[in-house]
Amino acid sequence: MATKFRSLDDLPLVLRVEDLMPVLDIGRNTAYELIRCGQIRSVKVGRQIRVPKEAVAEFLTGRTG
Repeated sequence: MATKFRSLDDLPLVLRVEDLMPVLDIGRNTAYELIRCGQIRSVKVGRQIRVPKEAVAEFLTGRTG
């Protein structure tokens, strides 16, 4: 699956789960599981889940938020 983002700097301030999937090269179920168990920090806006760009960087470097 190709992604339009080349680096963390290219990522928007917040990502949808659909945007997160190609960045991490994971499926929808895995993305939601990482969010559900707290490995990737997220924010709920109404019924929608958004992932801050900093949370992706923290996950990739092994830091917890």
